[in-house]
Amino acid sequence: MNTQKRLAILGSTGSIGRQTLEVVDQYPDLFEAYLITANNQIELLIEQARKYRPEVVIIANKDYYTQLRDALADLPIKVYAGADAIAEAVTLQDIDIVVTAMVGYAGLLPTIRAIEAHKTIALANKETLVVAGELITQLAIQHRAPIIPVDSEHSAIFQCLVGEGNNPIEKIILTASGGPFRKHTQEELSKVTRADALRHPNWSMGNKITIDSATLMNKGFEMIEAKWLFGVEPDKIEIVVHPQSIIHSMVEFADGAVKAQLGTPDMKLPIRYALSYPDRLVSTDRKLSLADYATLTFEKPDMVRFPLLQYAFNAIAQGGNMPCIMNAANEIAVASFLSERIGFCQIAETVAYTMQHIDFTAQPSYDDYVATNSEARKCAAQYIETLK
Repeated sequence: MNTQKRLAILGSTGSIGRQTLEVVDQYPDLFEAYLITANNQIELLIEQARKYRPEVVIIANKDYYTQLRDALADLPIKVYAGADAIAEAVTLQDIDIVVTAMVGYAGLLPTIRAIEAHKTIALANKETLVVAGELITQLAIQHRAPIIPVDSEHSAIFQCLVGEGNNPIEKIILTASGGPFRKHTQEELSKVTRADALRHPNWSMGNKITIDSATLMNKGFEMIEAKWLFGVEPDKIEIVVHPQSIIHSMVEFADGAVKAQLGTPDMKLPIRYALSYPDRLVSTDRKLSLADYATLTFEKPDMVRFPLLQYAFNAIAQGGNMPCIMNAANEIAVASFLSERIGFCQIAETVAYTMQHIDFTAQPSYDDYVATNSEARKCAAQYIETLK
C-alpha cells in the first residue's frame, strides 16, 4: 500500500510553494510533488521539475509554454500552459492534497475545481476566501472536501480547536506582527519606499504578502478568512499586534479559558501540519525556546494610520461582492506600489475609491465575482492614472 500523499502544489515557485517542497525533501516517504505550477518564474519551475520529476508541470503564462516543453522534453513529464489547464489538472484522480499557494484572485477557480473533485485543500491562498468565502464554504460542505489552513494564524486557531468538540468559540484573537511601520507617524508613512516595505521584521514572504503585512491589509484578509473557516462573526474576531510573532493566534472559550499556539516564525511548521493532519511529524527544525523571549507584548492596531484593516471590517460587514471589490483594488494598488508608480499611503486611497465606485451585489454568483473582479481592477487602474 502506497502511504505517500500526492501533492498538487499551485504556485511552487513562490515562498509557500518553495517551503512546501522543502517539506517534501524532509519527508520523501510521505509526500510526493505530483503536480507543480508557476505563473512566470519559468527558470525556477524548470529547475524544480528536473529535481522532483512530477507527473505534471504547468506554466500559467502561455508565453513560456514552448520554453518549458523544450526544457523538459527528455523527461516523462506532461507539460501544459494556461490558467484553464491548472483548474483542470487539480481534478486528476491521483492527487490527494491540493496546496493552494498561488497569489491573489488567481487561486479562486483552481480551488473551486479541486473542492468539486473532493480533494483535501491545504489553503495558503487567503484571497480565495476573501473574494468568495460564502461560495467556497458551501462547496466544501457540499462536496465534503476538507479545508486545512496553512496560514500560520489560521493554523494556530485550527490547532487550538482540535479536541474541543462542539465547545463554542467566544472569541478568536488574531495576532499581527504590526509590520515594519507600526511606530511610524502618518508623515513617515507617506515617505515609505518599496525597499522599506519589503523588509518585514519577522517573516520571509513573497513581495505581495509582505506589502499587505506592512499595510495591515493582510490582517484584514485573515479576519475575513477566519470568519469563513471557523464560522465566527467579525465582531468576535479581535486583532492584536504582537511584535515578537511567537504566539500565532489564540481562541477564547465560553468559560474564559484562552488557548494559544506558539512557535518560531517558520512557515514550514503550519505547512507540515496541514499536510500530515491529524498526525504531527518529527522535525529537526529549530524549536521555540521561551528563554530567548523575555517579554511578549501586545497592543491594539491603529486603524487610522492603517485604514485598510478597517476597510476589511467594513467590507465583510456589508458582505456580497464588497470583499471581492476590496481585494481586486488592493491587488492592483500593491502591484503599482511595487513598480513604484504610487506611494505607500495611496494603496489605501485606491482601495477606498474603488470600494465606493463599483456596483454592490448582495448575493453574487461565481459569474458575478468574475465580473466584479474585472470591473474593480479596471476602476483601480484608472484611479491610479489620476494620481500621477
